[in-house]
Amino acid sequence: MISKKLTSFYTLNSLMPFTIMDRYLTSELIPPFLFGVGAFSSIGVTIDAVFDLVRKIVESGLPVDIAIQVFLLKLPNFIVLAFPMSTLLATLMTYSRLSSESELIALRGCGVSVYRMVMTAVMLSFIVTGMTFVFNEQIAPAANYQAATTLEQALKSDKPKLKQQNIFYPEYRETKEQDGTKNRILTRLFYADQFDGKNMKGLTIIDRSEANLNQIVVAESAQWNATQNVWDFYNGTIYLVSPDRSYRNILRFEHQQLRLPRTPLSLAEKSRDYGEMNIAEAVEQLAVERLGGDRQKIRKLEVRIQQKISLPFVCVVFGLVGAAMGSVPQRTGRGTSFGISVIVIFSYYLIFFISGAMGQAGVLSPFMGAWLPNFIFFGVGTLLLMRVAQR
Repeated sequence: MISKKLTSFYTLNSLMPFTIMDRYLTSELIPPFLFGVGAFSSIGVTIDAVFDLVRKIVESGLPVDIAIQVFLLKLPNFIVLAFPMSTLLATLMTYSRLSSESELIALRGCGVSVYRMVMTAVMLSFIVTGMTFVFNEQIAPAANYQAATTLEQALKSDKPKLKQQNIFYPEYRETKEQDGTKNRILTRLFYADQFDGKNMKGLTIIDRSEANLNQIVVAESAQWNATQNVWDFYNGTIYLVSPDRSYRNILRFEHQQLRLPRTPLSLAEKSRDYGEMNIAEAVEQLAVERLGGDRQKIRKLEVRIQQKISLPFVCVVFGLVGAAMGSVPQRTGRGTSFGISVIVIFSYYLIFFISGAMGQAGVLSPFMGAWLPNFIFFGVGTLLLMRVAQR
């Protein structure tokens, strides 16, 4: 039973922003939260990284010290994912225990509403949201990129490193027909076999930007000339074709400058996996993709950016859901609380992946595709809390 000191203090100081009740609940919430961070992070990094690194040590001769370094660099990404799950586990486990031991009943007998009791968990969840945002923006992307780079260098130290292969950049323009309909027409297609950090190699460019002239450029290599804002092409051929597709001319060259967009180089330089970019970098990548006009890539990146923003707020949603479910009068052990947490987490991420896919497919807007699971579970938590308060 909660102490008499706690009940009398709350009765006299109910208007204080942070009472002994808040400190008591906080002290009860922190241990299971830390346990959850350790448990969920360990499980995630073991399944995703450890087995793969062990296989690379055995099969590819990856040095053990490099494997340990990559393992440590991958850990922040799983800590980010563990924060929301640990928030749910901590609130559900703590409030369930307090409910089973009648401590919540004692607080309600002192005039403390369920909303006020749950507020402590929600406010702590906002703090965890801030921590998640910092990890997800400042630590995890850089660590993921460093892990990928370190692993690639270790496995390919005897080979020249290519930053990217198969650079494909289409550029479109919209035309309006006489009946008012709009069509997207390919204006320019840029393709390169590989980019070694300085030169593009194995290039083919189809240029239809001029109204009276189409050209096809095939070159061995090309390099961006920053001083003149042009491309320097080497050892290639230009095929000139008239608009009616009849033969026009062929020009062979050892060195030729062409005024084409720098965008393909920007794509190659900025190309990173989604998990290796923070929001600012993802927005920059989105601007580059929009120049290319690939709607599928644009839509996918728009959804990913919104998911990066919505992910930290899952902590608040899970904090509300866990506290509301734990406040229901019941007698549940820690094992039951852990099992319920797993079910809720699985349900959330199932909806998360489905709504994200619907956002990428255009069924939902990018905003709704990323935020719909949060809205659903926030609504469930609110309704459950209201039912508990009415009892």
